[in-house]
Amino acid sequence: MGSEDAWMGDAQPYLTARQAGERDAWSAEAAARGRRGSQRLLAVEEVDPPGSVREFLGISPDEKAVVRRRLILLDDQPVELADSYYPPHVARGTRLAERGKIPGGAVTLLAALGFTPEDEPLEDVFAATASPSQCTALSLPPGAPVLVLTRFTASTSGEPMEVSVMTMTRHLQYRQRKQAS
Repeated sequence: MGSEDAWMGDAQPYLTARQAGERDAWSAEAAARGRRGSQRLLAVEEVDPPGSVREFLGISPDEKAVVRRRLILLDDQPVELADSYYPPHVARGTRLAERGKIPGGAVTLLAALGFTPEDEPLEDVFAATASPSQCTALSLPPGAPVLVLTRFTASTSGEPMEVSVMTMTRHLQYRQRKQAS
């Protein structure tokens, strides 16, 4: 996807539980642009998470996080790899830890479990060179640049609930909100 397809980033739809029968946030966002958004679940597993994920989620060194790995598609073309990590005490025994689509998405399930996401999660963005496996998954040439966005989300009660690491080929634009002083 080139810069002519700049995407205005807004995390809010991805932090809002969906109503019964409502499209997931990505499908709805793509449809609003006259495109077709879909995703393919690649894996659901318990893993040793990256250090920043472990630290934010408060996972001890001997614990594993539950991760849902997905390939995000736009008009059937891969545009993003999305790995969402959950603390084991939140995910185990729920659909988060099972292979299969979650109706309404993870945020809808989390809300039903009592974990409503905060309004303004921390997002960290940096550019990187795609790894060989990322190049393969995203149909990129070797050495291609990617944008990596990591969203650290706590619940409204302050409990860490999800870290999403999104490796993407899209050009993003963001609007900043000024906080009242």
